[in-house]
Amino acid sequence: MSTASRRPSAAPTPAGTTVGAALANVRRHCAAETKAWVLVETEDAEVTVTVRDEGSGFPPGRLDEAAAAGRLGVAQSIKGRIRDLGGSVVIPVTEVPDIVTFAMFNDPDGLLIGLMQATGGGDGAAPPSGEGAPVDWFEVLGSDAKASQAFYGKLFGWSFDNAMANYALVDTGAGRGISGGVGASSDGRVWATVYASVDDVERCLARAGELGGKREYGPMDVDDHMQTGAIRDPAGNLFGVYHHAPH
Repeated sequence: MSTASRRPSAAPTPAGTTVGAALANVRRHCAAETKAWVLVETEDAEVTVTVRDEGSGFPPGRLDEAAAAGRLGVAQSIKGRIRDLGGSVVIPVTEVPDIVTFAMFNDPDGLLIGLMQATGGGDGAAPPSGEGAPVDWFEVLGSDAKASQAFYGKLFGWSFDNAMANYALVDTGAGRGISGGVGASSDGRVWATVYASVDDVERCLARAGELGGKREYGPMDVDDHMQTGAIRDPAGNLFGVYHHAPH
């Protein structure tokens, strides 16, 4: 006879997301009737999780072939590249079947960055236009502009327009997705965030304060036709806003 201990629900943990990824792998590669087992062992502050299934395993020689082709092992994976460049994995590659595959890591400054790939079979078309503020710019400000640019350039294959000493516009080379910049702030603050395009930066910052957030900075004139600013939402998350006037 066994008893189960029901624990209160909690936010996802690295261990939980890893188990989810392992079970998703069983669903993807094994027959529908395949059984899987999850064993959780705790000792002091350490938790050991073992996931096993009764699948057929790899054909003889398959692992050697994958290793020879550079398709096996941490050194050839996104995790390996992140660690080799001085970052660290926070949430490993995790699949939500038929929806999305995602991961999260800290860069060398400790900034949290997400990776995602849609797996739901969408055609990649842009959503229809609406009346909300579009999010169409990202920004990473590290402690050293050149070091941050080198990290993201090597990790993602990005190139940079280094017209400014401490800030560079990103060319992802992808031909899609939003644009952004990587650099360093003048006051030593570091962050990774996205920006929404708004009609009035000051009005947006003031409204954020009324809703329980607070102004991080701004409005700041970038040039004669652009203003930027940023807020902290009630949970402390940083979010940028900007207005680009026609010229």
